[in-house]
Amino acid sequence: MNKNKKNEAGKTPHTNGQAKSKNINKKKSFFNKKTDRKDQERDRKQDGKPPKFKAGNHKKNRYKDNRGERSFNAKNDQRNEQKNSHNNQRGGNHKNPFQKKQDQKTRRDTTPPKYNLQKPEGRSNGKPNKGRGQSNKNPQQQSEKIRLNRFIANSGVCSRREADKLIEMGLISVNGKVITEMGYQVDPSDVVKYRKRVLKREKFVYVLLNKPKDYITTTNDPQDRKTVMDLVKNSCDERIYPVGRLDRNTTGLLLFTNDGEVAKKLSHPSHDVKKVYQVELDKPLTEEDFDKIAEGVILEDGYAAVDEIAVLNPERTLVGVEIHIGRNRIVRRIFSHLGYEVIKLDRTMYAGINKKDIARGDWRYLSEKEVIRLKYFA
Repeated sequence: MNKNKKNEAGKTPHTNGQAKSKNINKKKSFFNKKTDRKDQERDRKQDGKPPKFKAGNHKKNRYKDNRGERSFNAKNDQRNEQKNSHNNQRGGNHKNPFQKKQDQKTRRDTTPPKYNLQKPEGRSNGKPNKGRGQSNKNPQQQSEKIRLNRFIANSGVCSRREADKLIEMGLISVNGKVITEMGYQVDPSDVVKYRKRVLKREKFVYVLLNKPKDYITTTNDPQDRKTVMDLVKNSCDERIYPVGRLDRNTTGLLLFTNDGEVAKKLSHPSHDVKKVYQVELDKPLTEEDFDKIAEGVILEDGYAAVDEIAVLNPERTLVGVEIHIGRNRIVRRIFSHLGYEVIKLDRTMYAGINKKDIARGDWRYLSEKEVIRLKYFA
């Protein structure tokens, strides 16, 4: 009975009077809510309280009351205040996540890793030994003795030549005994002193730089030009030196280390350390000259041949070269001998190590696997 009365009250000339009546009731309830909000806002304003409702995106709007500027979302304000108080207790402001990641990377990059550089058992020059390949020697007997001047140099005091002078002057003692013998060898467990100062063997550091243009490969330049040492000066506290060299206008991979054994091995021609270069020429490389370079050319200082050569673009102006010869400016001189000018020269791989997304002018530490490969299998 009540239902019929409701239909008659809401009846209109339309056939769907019942549905229309429902929509009208909905609109009335919506406006009633807005009216209630206005009344609440008016009451809050009279009481001196901040507004509670705002049309539109209330998260972006801010209002001022006698307590200063405050965001509308009280929960967010409370959460932000807690974060700020927590950060102030830690002694710093809250940083965005990107800045935090960057700081972590900086801390990691400025701390050289620790390497376990023991030679893998059962291998010699990268090839497995016959049998099980296990040594019968006691690990304590395998402790490698090194020359005293090398130990002093590895401690970061001076170079080997300067260490020889210190030994001759009687300023070095081993286990309390003054040593003046040049070929004297010490154990890692020996106590070596220089003027009552105990020398500790520095840990080895290996830094790989992606060298940009206009930097000289030297530790000190009398003309005060930019050197590669300026780019890696914050990498470690140890004294590291470049292995080999790159010309001023040549870019690419350059290794730094304080490991004299690795540096000597990579620099000596007998080890045939392979390097890969990307060469940009001033004109297309002809098929004839391509074959000449592959077969080898005669330069003023002798025969020079590449291990591999490949054309990298359709214009034949970009060439990839793999070479193990370590003579001065050898790649540039090979192309210059055939009438080409090298516009850009970039070393993309060195001793089997690549850039791994190192930006130009940046550096990274070698991984443990890379160092073991250099020490024992390169």
